[in-house]
Amino acid sequence: MAEPNIPASPPLLLCTVLLITLTVLFLLDLVTGSVMIPLDQMLVILTGGDADREAWEKIVWLFRMPKALTAVLAGAGLALSGLLLQNLFHNPLAGPSVLGVNAGASLGAALVVLWGASDGVGPRFIEGLGLTGRAAMVLSAGLGAGMVLAAVLALARRVSNVMALLIVGILCGFAVNAAVSVLIHFSAAERIQAYVAWTFGSFGAVTWRDMVLFAPVIVIGLLASLMIGKPLNALLLGENYARSMGLRIKSLRLVVIAVTAVLAGTVTAFCGPVAFIGIAVPHLGRVLLGSADHRKLLPTTILLGGAIALAADLLAQLPGSQTVLPLNAVTALLGSPVIVWLILRHKNFQKTFG
Repeated sequence: MAEPNIPASPPLLLCTVLLITLTVLFLLDLVTGSVMIPLDQMLVILTGGDADREAWEKIVWLFRMPKALTAVLAGAGLALSGLLLQNLFHNPLAGPSVLGVNAGASLGAALVVLWGASDGVGPRFIEGLGLTGRAAMVLSAGLGAGMVLAAVLALARRVSNVMALLIVGILCGFAVNAAVSVLIHFSAAERIQAYVAWTFGSFGAVTWRDMVLFAPVIVIGLLASLMIGKPLNALLLGENYARSMGLRIKSLRLVVIAVTAVLAGTVTAFCGPVAFIGIAVPHLGRVLLGSADHRKLLPTTILLGGAIALAADLLAQLPGSQTVLPLNAVTALLGSPVIVWLILRHKNFQKTFG
């Protein structure tokens, strides 16, 4: 009887450290902000007790808890999307935006934010569903990502060369971004400002009502990815080797594209185009593990992505200040030098893609 394909666990010590780090950052994200909440009061609130100030309870449960959960799920989803695409295309620069899915979500959001609910076929369709404001933008962004996903999946069935598919995906992203630029050119200044604010990225806009849809989609995508660790390992050695092992390359390619597009598209629709995490976190996971075994790397990347997203959100808040920095600026400015240093210091990265 064949053994079941059970994903291997990451090293116990690393897994424990990442879980502890994730928990600490999660608590810090709940404590800090424009209003500082004492840690002991935070623990009282989380255990169902009554805090010294009722306002602290509302701040935690209505605003900070969904924001922290969103950061964990979004970071995990983006990091895993990057890992899957880097393996599929065997390209260290591949990330969630490489297939144009993020650009499609941005176009959907731009139709609502820049044109408004009274202009254009797309916005009128959404208005007909009775949705306005943020709900309309999320739905429009999701539809934009879905349309690009459908186009990429159709191309994946016709294109046998994975590098050709990568080039087509990048060109689709350029075309969609060009359409957004045209919309910006003909839009009013106040609407352009609103759209630019959305492109900065934020975990704080997701409410409990949004979480009913956001969380299940991300969790299902993460679980689905954990089941393809062994085929991804075979793909690391090249498509010819994978075929000799009986792996169906086209089927695996469609699964990877679908999972990554759903994860990246969902995160972009709810949080905006959050950058850096999808490209950098998989490399950091390889360095920490010292291995490219996806049965270990997949769960490690999930934990690491959630932790880094929490750290970025924590730094963006400028604890004790009313100012909130753009999330994308924090992830890029603080994260890029760290990843460059790790890549230069450790040679495992070069061996994996060399």
